[in-house]
Amino acid sequence: MQRHSSIRDAIGKIVPGFDQMGQIDSTRQEFQIGGRTLHAPQFPTPTGRAKFHTHRLPELAGGEDSLRLMTVRSEGQFNTVVYEESDLYRGQDRRDVVLVHPDDIDRLGLTSESRLTVRSATGRLDNILLRAYQDIKPGNALMYFPEANALVSREVDPQSKTPAFKGVVVTFESVVR
Repeated sequence: MQRHSSIRDAIGKIVPGFDQMGQIDSTRQEFQIGGRTLHAPQFPTPTGRAKFHTHRLPELAGGEDSLRLMTVRSEGQFNTVVYEESDLYRGQDRRDVVLVHPDDIDRLGLTSESRLTVRSATGRLDNILLRAYQDIKPGNALMYFPEANALVSREVDPQSKTPAFKGVVVTFESVVR
């Protein structure tokens, strides 16, 4: 499980509808699960119309020393398939980074380009490179999916049945070298 291709092969064998993912290294073809793309404004509901729902936003968790982590995909990635280590969208040349607003780096007494341990209630990731990122709102941090999955709880929202990939509370611990 140290190579992306091994992970893709396992997913292709285990997850229904993802069999093509196991062959993606040799075929180099993108794929999708059938029936999920709509080419007309007709939805698979009794009325043919989309159903929209509103949700109350949860209270923001965390304290002065924590940030809200969001996980994202890079430009060189399709779903969980990572084709390139770099990310043109955010100007990053690697994926073992946490992007944080410069004000938060200063507030937390940290130094950009230093190494950290990133912790959540669920797990930790060691030796992560801290990078200043002006385009993120203060109070937030950004890391790449699926690498940051160790920090995301397996609990799901009771209504949407999705994990909280945009609201994980994290703290940082400097790595002394």
